[in-house]
Amino acid sequence: MKRTEKKRKDIIDAAIDEFREQGFLGAKTTSIAKKANVSSRTLYNHFESKEALFEAISEIMVAQNRRMAPVPYDPDRDFVAQLKEALWRYVAIITDETALGLNRMVISELIRDLDRSRAFFSESETHDYPITLLISEAMNVGVIRKADPALATNQLLALVKNFYFWPEFFLGENPTPKEVLDDCVAMFLSHYKVCD
Repeated sequence: MKRTEKKRKDIIDAAIDEFREQGFLGAKTTSIAKKANVSSRTLYNHFESKEALFEAISEIMVAQNRRMAPVPYDPDRDFVAQLKEALWRYVAIITDETALGLNRMVISELIRDLDRSRAFFSESETHDYPITLLISEAMNVGVIRKADPALATNQLLALVKNFYFWPEFFLGENPTPKEVLDDCVAMFLSHYKVCD
């Protein structure tokens, strides 16, 4: 890693700590620079403002949540098994400790700032979930009924996140039994089953 890249990473790591501890409004760039062992001038060479730092952290959060590669449909395997495997991989990624920390920090600011929240959600709507490909291809070959694959994915992931992301996000633990994922998939499939 080049020296400038390391400094940038150190600044971002320090900003994440500062935003977590002080909130966005209470965070100070001087404190961030001190935690990162850089001068304020160096910080501003990398990030023109506290807002720019927050945007960079938001982008890192989105990238963390989307680090799972798109999942293609395999016609030689059971679709339900493929879907459950993909969902468990997705749950592991979004409940990773680093991802949860970034989500907590960013979401707390999005709750406070409606304009920033609108911009963030507008940007995030342009990204496909990795499971969208699997659902889309299964629709195309008639395994499940044709519909908007992005909407179908959002519906399924809303169920899954309700049981596996939000408890971890708010409680730091997850009391949900693993079998609940089977119920989420069954509900999804009952809606998207191919009509005879």
